[in-house]
Amino acid sequence: MAAGLRLHADGRERKTQNMQMETLYFYVKQIDGDYAHLQRLDDPAAEPRLVARALLPPEIMEGTKLKYEWLQYEIME
Repeated sequence: MAAGLRLHADGRERKTQNMQMETLYFYVKQIDGDYAHLQRLDDPAAEPRLVARALLPPEIMEGTKLKYEWLQYEIME
């Protein structure tokens, strides 16, 4: 059996999901209407990530630092 595959009760191999989620840190570089441009804190040369504001905490402003973990953004203290 290959890595990342699991044998189920019916005898078929199926892919398993890797449940390890990474934690990323961003700051709000720019707010543009319903979207925000997020810049990674650990890689300032990386392309900014465009994220719908509906997915972000409502109280964000330009310069707000965010933590992204388990598919959620939260404001860093």
